Amino acid sequence: MTYRFATAPARPVARTLATFVAVAALSAAGVVGAFAQQPAAPKAAPKAPAQKSAPAQKGGAPAPAAAPQAGGEQAIPPLIYSNWTKICGKGPEAGAKQVCQTGKDGRLESGQPVVAAVIIEMDGEAKKVLQVTLPPGVLLPRGTRVVVDQDEPSAVVGSFLVCANGGCIAQLEANADIIAKLKKGQNLYVQAYNMAQNVMTLALPLGDFAKAYDGPPTDPKELEEKNKKLQDELQKRALEARQKLEQQQGKTQ
Repeated sequence: MTYRFATAPARPVARTLATFVAVAALSAAGVVGAFAQQPAAPKAAPKAPAQKSAPAQKGGAPAPAAAPQAGGEQAIPPLIYSNWTKICGKGPEAGAKQVCQTGKDGRLESGQPVVAAVIIEMDGEAKKVLQVTLPPGVLLPRGTRVVVDQDEPSAVVGSFLVCANGGCIAQLEANADIIAKLKKGQNLYVQAYNMAQNVMTLALPLGDFAKAYDGPPTDPKELEEKNKKLQDELQKRALEARQKLEQQQGKTQ
């Protein structure tokens, strides 16, 4: 099931997901903003789904159509993660149903978005969607693959729908089994191939997913405040990173 952008609350789904890439889900305790090393990744690589018309299909750990070259796993630097955050709302049209989205993102110290995931669910709809966003430069025909921890038999592969707003988006069905695994798991891994045919594996920690998913939505005003805090924090980190780079360059001259 593909959600039309017009059904999202207050703004299109694509922009709402971009909000998770731009929104600070900083906790009141100030937990978010710390660096986290990428956990050990699953070994399997994504392959293009067999049916392009279907958003996703389940199966055992799929083998890539062409195996990556030796040492072909793309190195991922430490990321800054938001907390999982839940937002709900309705579109402006008459009779619009409420849509809730629970999402998280990871970004570089410079503030550049790297990975985002969001569970989308609409009132009255049995099916839920796991929407993931990866940076431009992924090999679109090969699709994406998501798996919780090392649970390879439950891995899901899907096609990219569109690249927009600085990211490439894929939607996969999030059934009850996947939701349960997200609640109990440690990491959600999102995989894709880059243009060099190397596998890119990005992890999103799941430690606070269950609390956010089962809890009440975040107040919009609180969300705006968190967004401002994040932007201030990212600007500070970007300045520190630039100064550090300039110092290193000065030493080599």
